Amino acid sequence: MSLVCRPARADDLAAADALVVASINDLTVRHGFGPMAMASPPSFQLFSLQDDPDGLWVAEDRGEILGFAWSWVCGDVWFLAQLFVDTARQGQGIGNELMERTMEHARKSGAIHKALITFTFNRVSQGLYMRHGLFPKMPIYLFNAARERVTQALPEPPLRAIAIDGSTTTMEKLAEIDTCAIGVSREKHHRYLLSDPAITGVLLYAGSGSIGYSYISSNGHIGPLAVRRPDSLRDAFATALRLAADRSVEKVSAFLPGTCDSALSLAVNQGMRISFPMLLMASPGYGDWTQYLPRNPGFM
Repeated sequence: MSLVCRPARADDLAAADALVVASINDLTVRHGFGPMAMASPPSFQLFSLQDDPDGLWVAEDRGEILGFAWSWVCGDVWFLAQLFVDTARQGQGIGNELMERTMEHARKSGAIHKALITFTFNRVSQGLYMRHGLFPKMPIYLFNAARERVTQALPEPPLRAIAIDGSTTTMEKLAEIDTCAIGVSREKHHRYLLSDPAITGVLLYAGSGSIGYSYISSNGHIGPLAVRRPDSLRDAFATALRLAADRSVEKVSAFLPGTCDSALSLAVNQGMRISFPMLLMASPGYGDWTQYLPRNPGFM
């Protein structure tokens, strides 16, 4: 094997996504969950490549992509969005080679905190991450339910929702909320979400003050969602559930951290059930999410 690890190019991303989808489905099928991933345009990967090309790497042998690693940085937080190896070539050190490149990206960025979201049952990868200083912090559960089930006994939205407009004033509010919830501003990622016509973003108000925000996808998925204070999370999630359920969707879904008791309780009471378990891993001192619901394992 003549393995080469090199920076990813835009024309690598479709093939890399196909590899990731195949690797995820191989893993989830083997653990009894069935295929979970579907191919999609690598829009956020391309955005990240254009924003910071040092964060995306491919491993190839004679032009064939065998592995893909992708990380991004916001402020002092480095996040590993994906690291996957072709299922037929696992156990050959490819993952270690890619991990070294991603950790070098973290070092060059000057990030203080490092984090990722992985599969709860992916023991081999968890060992790899722990060897690089990222440790299990909390479970994150993908909840979903049929729209009709969620709307039963769901109260009217307790908060007022105003569309995010991308103005300087709005971006400042979002930065304040993110800093309270996850310790860092993510303005560039908000602008990415706002550019997607399939996603609606709203600021959430109690009276005249903004207490948080939420994004709702056209397929009924909620996230990311963040609030300034933990005691606002239930109302924010209840409002997002109503906004999602008011759409013509089959299901409503959200990723809920195990530390977010009020959101978990509301989800269960509205008939939502766990469909998939995941795990936040992070460097010491980071990852106590009580005010944040992630969008997905790659976006955070």
